[in-house]
Amino acid sequence: MRTGAWLDATVPSPNGKITVPGIREHLHHIGNEHHVQPRAISITQATEYGTVYTPQEIRVIADFAHTHSLLLHMDGARIFNAAAFLDVPLRAITSGAGVDALSFGGTKNGLVAGEAVVFFKQVLADDFEFKRMQGMQLSSKMRFIAAQFNALLTNDLWKRSAVHANGVAQVLARELATINGVHLTQQVQANEVFATMPAAIIPKLQAVWPFHVWNEKTSECRFITSFDTTEADVADFAQLIRETVGAREKQWT
Repeated sequence: MRTGAWLDATVPSPNGKITVPGIREHLHHIGNEHHVQPRAISITQATEYGTVYTPQEIRVIADFAHTHSLLLHMDGARIFNAAAFLDVPLRAITSGAGVDALSFGGTKNGLVAGEAVVFFKQVLADDFEFKRMQGMQLSSKMRFIAAQFNALLTNDLWKRSAVHANGVAQVLARELATINGVHLTQQVQANEVFATMPAAIIPKLQAVWPFHVWNEKTSECRFITSFDTTEADVADFAQLIRETVGAREKQWT
């Protein structure tokens, strides 16, 4: 949750999604000049855990925010994957659900450095062009970056790419679920798959297929699929895991 002095207050989110009860815990000392005042709630769609807020869940948070004179911002780096999973238009999970401002991501759906900010209330956009310059976000020849959105939003290219990425993630999840010692930790709704595996095999896998270890303590790893990930890629990766796990088991028997 964003406060007036640009201080972030973290809300518990065991499955990647925050809720009103968790947000409410941070609403204290309202009107007290000696305490930082909350200004906005920020949610991520799809979440960092690959889970997805439904339109109804977003609306509940938006209504709570507006009732308490707060704004609702959405980090939409993977918003296309969320919309594809829900099979709803982008409007249904943004302005239609009460979102005030959207970070409209394109890079994670195939664009080259293409990101945008969308305000659903004109007053919020006042002077933003100057804030953009101050934040060093005004790229030279930005029209060439922005032009990519024309292609992405034409003839449902965004949806085809997101549906493909989501589908391959489901294939990966099914493969991982059949491997001894590998356990899925989150629902697979968008294009992110989270799983734990023996820590000893991770470096061997990363040498061939780079990926991020999300939680070093539990050896929870994050696997991301994209518009150009193939099922053959998934099959090769899964086979490498099986072989590496098998070699480790033989070593210990």
